[in-house]
Amino acid sequence: MMDEKTLKSAEVLFDLAYAEDIGDGDITTNNLIDPNQNKTAQLIAKEEGVIAGLQVAEMVFKRFDKNMEWNVLIPDGNTVIPGDVIVEFKGNYRALLSGERKALNFLQRLSGIASYSRLCMIETQGTKVEILDTRKTLPGYRYLDKYAVRMGGASNHRFGLYDMVMIKDNHIQIAGGITQAVEAIRKKIPKSIKIEVETTTIEQVKEALAADVDIIMLDNMRSTLMKECVEIIDRRAKIEASGNMTIKRIRKVAHTGVDYISIGALTHSVKALDISQRIID
Repeated sequence: MMDEKTLKSAEVLFDLAYAEDIGDGDITTNNLIDPNQNKTAQLIAKEEGVIAGLQVAEMVFKRFDKNMEWNVLIPDGNTVIPGDVIVEFKGNYRALLSGERKALNFLQRLSGIASYSRLCMIETQGTKVEILDTRKTLPGYRYLDKYAVRMGGASNHRFGLYDMVMIKDNHIQIAGGITQAVEAIRKKIPKSIKIEVETTTIEQVKEALAADVDIIMLDNMRSTLMKECVEIIDRRAKIEASGNMTIKRIRKVAHTGVDYISIGALTHSVKALDISQRIID
């Protein structure tokens, strides 16, 4: 189930989607369809993947017809194959037609994220590695995108700039080094907030380790260098691998011994899952 913040985010996005798509009204549907006519429809999977976003699709249709009957057959987080009926629903025919594209836009995007997240998770089987998302989400869609990642079995990294310290190359440069950056941050934040440092060399890894940070990111490193860094860290900090993480590379990186692999492509390069609506009665 989606939490309250995620659903609220979806409602805000729907208002924008409604304004840009409906405008003054659906002039085709409203001039062809009897306003009192009801129909039954189905959402059908047209390719294999993982479903995410059904609550948003339901919200969309019920904004057009609050009495819409909604029967989920394959819930979020489950795999579908071509031809599977995901939802069967009944309501005002105008609502079915006017709501279709907006509902599918949400559902196809989120299901695409969930599907790719699941594929990445499959590559880590036999290891203890967690796949993480990043902040590379579509603006305004972060709650929804991160929900979809979870439906695919992967995990969420920090939500925003406010809930975890991430010391990156520009921070390190302005502070004069990793040690100085960590010391300055620690003076100003609660101990409960985790500190992660981005590193690109063995020397930086050793400095971050000496600074006693919570997580050390190995950024854009070759797999052989990652493995060497993992041995140096020796479980004294959690380790995140990041940078150019294609699905072809995940398995090899997972076997270096890192704890996490963060993948921006989970959300920034979404391929929508093909889903269609079919009127059946």
